[in-house]
Amino acid sequence: MRARISTRSWKRQGREEAKAAHGSRDNAARKAVPRKRYTWTSTERFVCNAAAGEKEDGRGAFKDEEKVQEDANAADIWLEEDCRVPNQDGCVVVSDDLDALLDILPPKVMQPLVAHSRRDELLEVIMDLGRRPEARFLGSVGGEFLHDEPISHEDLLTASRKVGQFGGDNRAGITSTLHRISAIRNRGGVVVGLTCRVGRAVTGHIDMIRDMLDTPVLPSLLFLGRPGVGKTTVIRELARTLSDDFHKRVVIVDTSNEIGGDGDVPHPAIGGARRMQVADPTQQHRVMIEAVENHMPEVIIVDEIGTEAEALACRTIAERGVILIGTAHGQYLENLIKNPTLSDLVGGVQTVTLGDDEARFRGTQKSVMERKALATFPIVIEMRERSHWVAHLVEQSVDALLVGKRPIVQMRTRGAKGKVVKEKIPYDVCTEDDEAEFFKHSEAFDFGSTSVDEEDPYSWVQRLGNIPDKDSEQSGSFMSMNDSGSSTDSDMFHNVSRRGGKRGARKVRVRVAQGKRRSR
Repeated sequence: MRARISTRSWKRQGREEAKAAHGSRDNAARKAVPRKRYTWTSTERFVCNAAAGEKEDGRGAFKDEEKVQEDANAADIWLEEDCRVPNQDGCVVVSDDLDALLDILPPKVMQPLVAHSRRDELLEVIMDLGRRPEARFLGSVGGEFLHDEPISHEDLLTASRKVGQFGGDNRAGITSTLHRISAIRNRGGVVVGLTCRVGRAVTGHIDMIRDMLDTPVLPSLLFLGRPGVGKTTVIRELARTLSDDFHKRVVIVDTSNEIGGDGDVPHPAIGGARRMQVADPTQQHRVMIEAVENHMPEVIIVDEIGTEAEALACRTIAERGVILIGTAHGQYLENLIKNPTLSDLVGGVQTVTLGDDEARFRGTQKSVMERKALATFPIVIEMRERSHWVAHLVEQSVDALLVGKRPIVQMRTRGAKGKVVKEKIPYDVCTEDDEAEFFKHSEAFDFGSTSVDEEDPYSWVQRLGNIPDKDSEQSGSFMSMNDSGSSTDSDMFHNVSRRGGKRGARKVRVRVAQGKRRSR
């Protein structure tokens, strides 16, 4: 495991000692130099164990040599030339400030995570009253229990006191970090659960849509994806890139302080972008309009558009000539079209009645669904995975989907060496990989035989006669086959319907009613 070392002075000192010892930077020389290891006295302290002896970094305490070696082998935290660590998607993790998040956790929860082999992949820590603490990691199904002792009220109270004030959305943060702490309360308002989610500043995702940013006119972008797929991480990097590299006037409407971090001073990960905090989450749409009227932005970035008022504010801002970059929950564009609250983001949907000639020309019914207006976001990007995106030209895709066609979309993936691969394909909600995975486990869905007779493809219809009919059961012996083998009532309906149609069937119903009266 490789972790980020925040103390840059130790990093420079290690490089200088390596150069002085060998004067070379090749691999053979590096292997010959006694490598320095870091271990923890707490989550904020490092103790350096070198071949010449022990040193103190000014914050930690000395340890005996045997203990230092034992902790170093357990943690395996190596001194790197750079504090950035590449992840599996080809991106580069700049900083996660994980030490600050671990410090708020109870000791029984913190200690297993300090030296965990998958520390860099930690996604969130779950602490629920009366249950064992659980850690969840990227790419893993389910979680991992950290301790056998259940969480108590004291553990939750201690963790809650170390974070900022919880807002109306039951979210809080840690000052100068990107971490998010979400609370679960009982009916009395007492905290009975905490979700401690790791916030990371990641660079590299912007390469997936770099060509879109280089256009003369930047389009408004909407990122669509399920929770945890990385939408907030992407728009955070977009804020930094647009403000620092493209010199745009960027304003972030940060409802939960998740984009710019907690505290009055925004996190360096957003670059030169300005950040407006939202006191009441239900008033996010008002802050969006205020940002346009008071601060003259060129780009507004907003996270988690989820209400009709926010969708209306987005349309108002777009019509004023300001570029919008936002996120919304949902996996596919069809989810957005069918969502009455957010469908206006892609132009809205309305029912139109066509004339006879127009319906005949189109080959459709007279009542059809059509897009109501221009889309607020001309481009929607489905984030199916962190390195698997599907880009839509919204107006073309929506129009095609409403008439039952498959639009052409652009699929963007990251190759083996981190290179972005773009491919135009027909849009399909269920990809080939998903379909193959479903049929791989289709044995679990056993609905009986579905074979069809080759000679008679509609033979399955004959089996419908085996379904019991309540009315026929109540009619008793009159509706069943008699002892003499005469025709049943069903045969009578069948024969009469062929001879006399509705009039013949009506006569049979009269006979049946007369027979019932005589039997009484």
